[in-house]
Amino acid sequence: MDGGQRAGITACVILATLMQALDTTIANVALPYIQGSVSASQDQIAWVLTSYIAAAAIMTPPTGYLAARFGVKPLFLISVAGFTVASMLCGMAQSLVQIVLFRVLQGMFGAALVPLSQSVLLSVYPPQRQGFAMALFGVGVMAGPVLGPVLGGWLTENYSWRYVFYINLPVGVIALVGMMAFLPESPPRQTDKLDWFGFGTLSLAIGALQVLLDRGEQQDWFASGEIWIEAIIAASAFYLFLVHTFTAEKPFVRPSLFRDRNFAAGTLFIAIVGLTYYASMALQPPYLQNLMDYPVVTAGLVMGPRGVGTMAAMLLVGRLVGRLDTRLLLGIGLGLTAWSFHAMTGWTPAVSQSEIIFVGAIQGAGLGFLFVPLSSATLATLSPELRTEGAGIFNLSRNIGSSVGISVVNSLLTENTQANHADIAQHVTAVNRMFEHPATSQLLNPLTAAGRAALDAIITQQAQIISYIDDYKLLMIATVAVIPLLMVFKRPSERGNLDHTLVME
Repeated sequence: MDGGQRAGITACVILATLMQALDTTIANVALPYIQGSVSASQDQIAWVLTSYIAAAAIMTPPTGYLAARFGVKPLFLISVAGFTVASMLCGMAQSLVQIVLFRVLQGMFGAALVPLSQSVLLSVYPPQRQGFAMALFGVGVMAGPVLGPVLGGWLTENYSWRYVFYINLPVGVIALVGMMAFLPESPPRQTDKLDWFGFGTLSLAIGALQVLLDRGEQQDWFASGEIWIEAIIAASAFYLFLVHTFTAEKPFVRPSLFRDRNFAAGTLFIAIVGLTYYASMALQPPYLQNLMDYPVVTAGLVMGPRGVGTMAAMLLVGRLVGRLDTRLLLGIGLGLTAWSFHAMTGWTPAVSQSEIIFVGAIQGAGLGFLFVPLSSATLATLSPELRTEGAGIFNLSRNIGSSVGISVVNSLLTENTQANHADIAQHVTAVNRMFEHPATSQLLNPLTAAGRAALDAIITQQAQIISYIDDYKLLMIATVAVIPLLMVFKRPSERGNLDHTLVME
């Protein structure tokens, strides 16, 4: 393969990776605008994020089988084309149902992009240059969290929230045409059959659980027959999956993976990391735009340094892995993350931009300290033939944690806002002596319609502030609760034989 063809493949692969990485963050800052456009409530608009993540979680594990069965090039082309078309449909959506459905399609097609990108780059570069190839791949992955909020805010402000999805059209077309021209054919090869029953029951369990969490608050949880049905489906499907896993000859998930204590602890660990990080990213845009009245561009710029912190920490940690105890690096990451959530519990709409940027950068650095060493520690003690499957389960756990976390914090935000509003309102009566003050009685007179409306707005804002604080406390507690897992990890017997970028995204 000549240098020109290799460069063309590299550019197209990085474009595809960047497109997928951008979509994990670019829509967050536009959520308040999407919410208004499709008339969704606070908890409903979270479906735009959770539907994408849950779909990607379900479709990531079969990527290896599909690539072997149909060939890398055909699967890559279908994934890029499907992701691009689904992005266009998201931009054209006219209702909440439509945009959630199209985000599901986007997640399903996008799930294969990152593992296929790694596979293609490793196949077109000689062994001595594969480190360079993975460094280029890492640039594409890490640029997404940095550019996403900034680009999303700029597009929303100057054009429309729909352009955060339309932006994928030119990128996707260039990547697709380039791959058709440069990527060599990869004939399908014989491979083991996919355990369709195990895959189907696990997918059904994840899907039913996600719908339950997304619709639970709106349907008053288990007071609703719908929620009971979804709970029964999720529990039954998971039970069938477990029974099949322990009795089938070649199950979708091999139980032997979890006999490795590093892998078992790391899989749980990354679920909590996904829960806290993505839940925080879902909470911040509405806080900045609705409570602090930030323009969408400013909100994007304020959130951007979080990605810079992650990038800087990952570059530093990449040099420290193998030199320092992995548990020490993970402990530093947990400490930085927990501190950032503790700082957020003291936020009010009067918090300064500089503090938001600083805390966000520290939180991003915490993720950087967690992700690379956690990937290494989780997979390093697995045998080489189990690592690819282990990486798939590792990413599945992260995605499930992310979607569950977003659903939970948004549901709690809605419920706690209502409870806090009722609690505060009972202390606001016409005989409260605070209304004797002339300025207060003029603007907030509870005996007039205008005064009651103004009072209700103030009470609602205070109730939301308290609810955000409660959510950040929950995320801080979840982060601290993972610390005991550090004692479970053991040092791998051999180092240097694991590609740390295997599960980079």
